[in-house]
Amino acid sequence: MKTRPLGQSGIEASVVSFGAWAIGGWKWGGTDADDSIACIRAALDAEVNFVDAAAVYGFGLSEQLVGKAIAGRPRDEIIIASKCGLRWDIESDILHYEGDGKRVYRTLEAQSIMQELDASLERLGTDYIDLYQTHWPDKMTPLADVVATLEQCKASGKIRAWGFCNSDSASLEDACELGGIVSDQERYSLLDREQDEQN
Repeated sequence: MKTRPLGQSGIEASVVSFGAWAIGGWKWGGTDADDSIACIRAALDAEVNFVDAAAVYGFGLSEQLVGKAIAGRPRDEIIIASKCGLRWDIESDILHYEGDGKRVYRTLEAQSIMQELDASLERLGTDYIDLYQTHWPDKMTPLADVVATLEQCKASGKIRAWGFCNSDSASLEDACELGGIVSDQERYSLLDREQDEQN
């Protein structure tokens, strides 16, 4: 399996990753835990070393399943990515999603990021996350504060690197000046080419 560096982080991630959104079940019609764990393990056996999850995927279930799948394997051989900033357990000023009897809010306040990180580490059964990403922007929290919090998480050893998702070019430029951003994950695939029309 080919690998590529994640920015200047020193992390070498496989060019194919295991996307763990669907195994969370929410919005995907449910999930089978045993099948999900077996799929992750099969990907790892095929030299896919990069697993991309998020706290909000299945409201913690995705991370729990990833944790079970990697248990007993050498931790330094697996690149775990997860995300913060979408909360279903608290309310903030920004309602991100409402439907299916659920409300999900956006927030990248420092205390929230720290709480989410600790909860994700517990669900994943690990003491660090390789790549920690903001899931969506939070216009209520200054970008400099978000970067400072992520740098603090990195300095604590709880994450190795950080990045953004669903960002804009101006925020990415600012983040490059403020700190050590290593990635930007956008919604773009063979099935979703909406961004082609915006460029």
